[in-house]
Amino acid sequence: MSAQKRIAVITGAAQGIGRRTAEVLAEKGYALALNDLHSPAATILATQARGAEVLEFIGDISDEATVSRLGSAVQQKWGRADVLVNNAGISFIAPGETVSTADFRRVLEVNLVAPFLLARTFGSIMLAQKAGSIVNVASIAGLVGVADRVAYNASKHGLIGITRTLAAEWGGHGVRVNAVCPGWVKTEMDAADQARGTYSDADITGRIPMARFASPDDIANAIAYLSDEKASAFVNGHCLVVDGGWTSDGSWESLRLSHR
Repeated sequence: MSAQKRIAVITGAAQGIGRRTAEVLAEKGYALALNDLHSPAATILATQARGAEVLEFIGDISDEATVSRLGSAVQQKWGRADVLVNNAGISFIAPGETVSTADFRRVLEVNLVAPFLLARTFGSIMLAQKAGSIVNVASIAGLVGVADRVAYNASKHGLIGITRTLAAEWGGHGVRVNAVCPGWVKTEMDAADQARGTYSDADITGRIPMARFASPDDIANAIAYLSDEKASAFVNGHCLVVDGGWTSDGSWESLRLSHR
């Protein structure tokens, strides 16, 4: 951390990965702009207790005008932005042949268009500073296909494409763009998906060599690493996979379980 206070913008900050990332960055001395559709009140209290200065910004980041207002609010308060964490996202589980055009578009609006709007807005600020880090929270569903998630998979594959392209464009101007690709994480989103009866804990832990879900802390620490201008100074256009070995293991189930 430099002597100057660093500013981090985090979307989807009310719960799960977003909340834990806010807490971790607060502990590292960042000031925080926290966004969600509803007040991230618990996150604000938790980060202020860790000494962070916090700006709350409620709004739908798939709306271009909302993103513009967020950028203006951050500039007005601090005059700079050092880190953008594009964390907000939605899940959608259904067989491809049943997915409506409206549902497909909504997933892309939230998971793909919104991160682009935010990257464009805060990337412009960072380019003027000649420094900054953007961390996109993608998924292993951006690297492989997962059945019954055609819209979600498409959005996360696209987010990785945005990551690599902007890294190529902006790296020479001091702005790094990277992605974190989590496997299954124990969050409120997972609880909601499981409540629909689409999978169980055993389905996930049986597939992962490390035999557990990721925790929000696992992902938040990866985001903090990619945010840090010293720790990851030459890391640009990278997709950091945090999945306990899911995408590395081509074993069939009995072979995988024999090594537990």
